[in-house]
Amino acid sequence: MQREGPSAENNPVPPPRSNRLAGEKSPYLLQHAANPVDWYPWGDEAFSRARKEDKPVFLSIGYATCHWCHVMAHESFEDNEVAELLNRDFICIKVDREERPDIDSTYMEICQMVTGQGGWPLTIIMTPDKVPFFAATYLPKERRFSVYGLIELLPRIAEAWHRQRDELMVSSEKIISALAAGQPAPRGQEPDATLLDDGYEELVLRFDPEHGGFGTAPKFPTPHVLLFLIRYWNRTGESRALDMVIKSLDAMRDGGICDHVGGGFHRYSTDAGWRVPHFEKMLYDQALLLMVYTEAFQATGYERFRRTAEDIIAYVLRDLRSPEGAFFSAEDADSPGGEGAFYLWCRNELDAVLGPDDAGLAARVFTVRPSGNFPGDGRDGPANILYRTLPPDALAASMGIPGQELDARLSSIRARLFAARGLRPRPSRDDKVLADWNGLFIAALAQASRVFADAGYRAAAERATAFLLSGMRDPEGGLWHRYRDGEAAIPAFAGDYAFVITALIELFETTFDTRYLSDALALNNHFMAHFFDNRHGGFFFVSDTAESLFSRKKEIYDGALPSSNAVAFDNLVRLSRLTGDPVHEKHAHQLARSFGTMVQEQPAAHGYFLCAVDRATGPTQEIVIAGDLGTPDTERMIAAVRARYLPLSTVIFRPAPGPDTLLVSLAPFTKDLAGTPGKTTAYLCSGHACSVPITDPDAFEKALDDKKAGI
Repeated sequence: MQREGPSAENNPVPPPRSNRLAGEKSPYLLQHAANPVDWYPWGDEAFSRARKEDKPVFLSIGYATCHWCHVMAHESFEDNEVAELLNRDFICIKVDREERPDIDSTYMEICQMVTGQGGWPLTIIMTPDKVPFFAATYLPKERRFSVYGLIELLPRIAEAWHRQRDELMVSSEKIISALAAGQPAPRGQEPDATLLDDGYEELVLRFDPEHGGFGTAPKFPTPHVLLFLIRYWNRTGESRALDMVIKSLDAMRDGGICDHVGGGFHRYSTDAGWRVPHFEKMLYDQALLLMVYTEAFQATGYERFRRTAEDIIAYVLRDLRSPEGAFFSAEDADSPGGEGAFYLWCRNELDAVLGPDDAGLAARVFTVRPSGNFPGDGRDGPANILYRTLPPDALAASMGIPGQELDARLSSIRARLFAARGLRPRPSRDDKVLADWNGLFIAALAQASRVFADAGYRAAAERATAFLLSGMRDPEGGLWHRYRDGEAAIPAFAGDYAFVITALIELFETTFDTRYLSDALALNNHFMAHFFDNRHGGFFFVSDTAESLFSRKKEIYDGALPSSNAVAFDNLVRLSRLTGDPVHEKHAHQLARSFGTMVQEQPAAHGYFLCAVDRATGPTQEIVIAGDLGTPDTERMIAAVRARYLPLSTVIFRPAPGPDTLLVSLAPFTKDLAGTPGKTTAYLCSGHACSVPITDPDAFEKALDDKKAGI
């Protein structure tokens, strides 16, 4: 299917009366380029004018696929009456939170402190020196119940700015003091394996046994928490941990949060049962869910998890791949028919597309009712979200249809629905490339290519990486954060380095190309030099050369993405195991101590950090295979490793008979692991010691199983 070009909303052609956003690259900023509001992008020009004219700054932060951002834009920022008030009394700035996560995270933390809640669009009013004195999220044009509208609020704030500024400044000082007080203590408790038990017990209490997942509505996938639970099961044998993962993954893949026609997952479910999604699709969700479905397949062998992982990959490679081979950021929830309209079906549409027999089957499988299961009407009657109340095997049994026959019919049904849906107007696509989100998806894709033995996945991961390392590399050897429309810009943040380094490590273990390990180490050196806190440990969110608002923050709490420090912690441990260099482990230890006490207070909120603690406390295993690629014994040994769930293992391939000089320079401990002439040889290393050489593939597989069983 050929998707449409960028929509007018996503990439508007600025009219003659466009504002200063018309020259920006961000799709979100371009959505506002034709507003009557005199928007500025974030920069010195706006703040200089605010100081010169003695006006407060109205800052609005959102992103291109944000539904409520669209609502506020249409209701207020496209309204001449609101624009007149903003232009008269304020200097107005628009920020894309995905381009500038540093600005967003700082002001979002302030909003949460002031109001007790957060979200987008984020509204901040502040001094020309960037100090906030008012914070809110979505604001209507006119008052609704207890929420002031902009028409009433803006004149009151403007008057207070001129008549009660001292009171506003007192409020600002309190906000900044509270922000500084919220920084983590410089040293903390050293985390150990007991932290993993605490995290597991906390998650047991939060688990929803009826629907899977954690908490109530709205419900988010939180795949990094599920990754921790699989690792915890692997470490302890605690079956309940794996049961929680299986229940959650099955519920999500059956629910409306899953796109049953086109693959991939929506952002979150508005209900506790995963049925009614918020329809936007984000690249980072696809990456993290791909990771957890892939690992769940390895751990359980359940083919349904493999199929779900493959559907995620098919969606991203089809609809989010850029011409350069990298990956776009997101697809919107909205389309010309309204929120979610692209994904909704009427029973009459099923009849028209599928015919009566298959339409009846599809309606039963996907809970499509003539009266609808979703508020409102679709194109040809009451609207339905597609979700399953029974998995296919249970449905086949209840209908008396052989499972293979049902699978074949459903495959044909999905293909025809996909073709019909492709004729509808598509949601807009945010076509910027972000280094961090790309790093996450490349890492997941490389992992999937190993587990599913798919060379196409590997090729796609390598092509995307080649673009990141060429098109998004700055002259100093670091990274740019964003690429769009031929321009790489915005100095990278901690997440960019952490996630791209993860991708390079995964590609090294997938391809055994030592250049990926070399690139990972080079990027890590740059990351250490410009982001690491040598005094207290941990990585700052911005580099030592970047703009810093109030103070250089460190990120540790997992949000929609794992925190950059948690991912960096895991990377440092992996690099220490791959290279044998203890300096990486030393830095990992510093980082872990820096955040240990904070994580201990709420371990379940730091799922990826717990994954890193699991690896750091071990026991880990370094597997070195020496031989010739392509020979039967070598391929069998590599396949044996990849067929098993060994999350704490690293794998290095050492070509025989001559050494890989780059590999030996990076990982000197491999120099003497030359193997037996003429035979593929494996070594199992742990705790700075390696086993006797193993040349028999059967003996190697037994050693892997014995090690996993603790024998």
